[in-house]
Amino acid sequence: METLLDNRYRVIRTLGGGGFGETFLAEDSQMPSNRRCVVKQLRPIQNNPQIYQLVQERFQREAAILEDLGSYADQIPTLYAYFQSNTQFYVVQEWVEGDTLTDKVRQQGVLSESAVREILINLLPVLEYVHSKRIIHRDIKPDNIILRHRDGKPVLIDFGAVRESMGTVVNSQGNTTSSIVIGTPGYMPSEQAAGRPVYSSDLYSLAMTAIYLLTGKQPQELETDPRSGEIIWHRHALSVSPTLAGVIDRAIAYHPRERFATAREMLEALQLGVVSFPPTVAYQQPQSLPTVPYQQPPVATASPAVNLPNTVAVSPGTAPTPQPITQNNGSKGILLSSLIAGGLIGASVVVGFALTRPNQPVTQSTASSNESTLNSNVTQTVEPSPSETSTNQNTTQNPTPQESSQFPRNLRPFTTPLDSQTSINTEPTTPSQTPVANQPEVNRPSPEEAVQNYYETINQGEYNTAWNLLAPSFQNNRKLHPKGYLSYVDWWGGQVQNVDIEQVTLEQANADTATVNAKLRYFMKNGKQSPSSVRFSLLWDAGNNRWVVSGAR
Repeated sequence: METLLDNRYRVIRTLGGGGFGETFLAEDSQMPSNRRCVVKQLRPIQNNPQIYQLVQERFQREAAILEDLGSYADQIPTLYAYFQSNTQFYVVQEWVEGDTLTDKVRQQGVLSESAVREILINLLPVLEYVHSKRIIHRDIKPDNIILRHRDGKPVLIDFGAVRESMGTVVNSQGNTTSSIVIGTPGYMPSEQAAGRPVYSSDLYSLAMTAIYLLTGKQPQELETDPRSGEIIWHRHALSVSPTLAGVIDRAIAYHPRERFATAREMLEALQLGVVSFPPTVAYQQPQSLPTVPYQQPPVATASPAVNLPNTVAVSPGTAPTPQPITQNNGSKGILLSSLIAGGLIGASVVVGFALTRPNQPVTQSTASSNESTLNSNVTQTVEPSPSETSTNQNTTQNPTPQESSQFPRNLRPFTTPLDSQTSINTEPTTPSQTPVANQPEVNRPSPEEAVQNYYETINQGEYNTAWNLLAPSFQNNRKLHPKGYLSYVDWWGGQVQNVDIEQVTLEQANADTATVNAKLRYFMKNGKQSPSSVRFSLLWDAGNNRWVVSGAR
């Protein structure tokens, strides 16, 4: 016999059930299209007239919240209606056609790092919006995230607020309270299990979901360090990058104060590859100064972290006809990649960045006598003044013991935004003209060494470190990095097998800028290879005693 709820919703099949009621897939018989929808039947846990009135009030309030969320967030189901019938409560919501993350893993196995990153980057703005409404989801898990078929976006379903209303009871003191804890064991943190969820509780659940996607293991299958409470999961996902591993580790910290405070903070850590490390001097592009003698530029003041845009991966442009690879592929285990820069006027993007394989010999052409003299002046050892040494020591220290315990996997990047509380001396300092006894020397690398070091870093798969060797303006180039750091990793880790530097030549250099020419050869994972010549622009980052790449063409 046909079941018609509220004389309107025709039940097609049951989707699930539990202690709170049942969920049905239904058709709306009063819509011309017979629109499909999800009908959730909820029942109070106590059959008490006094409690029923309280449940009714709370149900209406929580339904209004669902309506508000679904109206403004595309990745939260729209609330169509809610009603009451025979002491039971019903919520009618949008039917999202797609697969839950649990189904996805069962169908195809564990997900790639890039796929997990994309899910996190798409869901964190949704959580930021939910939290801005002072709402905590409280039941984020693989079963409650659906990858929508029409666009592949993750949709967050089954908020816990309405279910909590059904658990309303009167305690021994005569006060109304909820007798149930919303959440799923393993995916919810300890404070939520104790009935005191906070915003970072949702971030914990999302990170545990990411671990399931990367390892295929439910939380109960993972070991826990009995001393620290740390969840031991890295051994099941050895290929995960330090950046993503660090983001997940912080999000699943046992104590809420050790986690990301907001979804926005977690999103920026993913995009920028920075997970919260001791502050260092923030990079600031220096002004043009005389070439020699070298003088220290002013120390930069704190600047906020750059919020990089989301974009598509960049591909190499016009190049000579590729030839089959004949080289011996002896470094199969290492992800080899580089950066593309520059563009041909009226043509497509040209391959810009590359790198040599480890221990790859580099033939350096002989520079002119003027260039050699200039390079000698630029790369000479500079002895800092005591005040300068003090500033550098105070701003580039290793993590404190407390911080090291939170991030045990050596995830420290080269450059980190300054903490707002950090005090930095912004007065310019000048190198001492008279050597100081027992003062350590600052070895300044040559521009050619900087280029080679950059590519060797990528050659070893250390993409986060290499990304931080780019000037912020270059990181924020939307044409080259449409999705910021994600584009950088997806392209060079996913499509480029190796890039050899065949020749490096210093064109010009002074105290703050340098130009280096390089002849490169790209070996792609599709079996093709392509030569390229690139002219790199470098800037001196005095705060971190290094050259950074500011451009290439």
